[in-house]
Amino acid sequence: MFDGFWDNVFRYPRYLITTILGVFLNAFGWLEPIFKRRITLIAFIGMLVGILVFVSFTLRAMLGLSTI
Repeated sequence: MFDGFWDNVFRYPRYLITTILGVFLNAFGWLEPIFKRRITLIAFIGMLVGILVFVSFTLRAMLGLSTI
């Protein structure tokens, strides 16, 4: 009845890793053509940094963490 039980249990971490990797690759696969051209890569990184700075400043102002 329990033949191969531990073999199945030890297969789950590999299944979890491959599932997460597959979801990650499918979710961010559309970025690959953007990263091939240098100018679009620089623009994308600039936009990402700009968005993070904007959100950071907005949250700091809303929560009163520092005076800007």
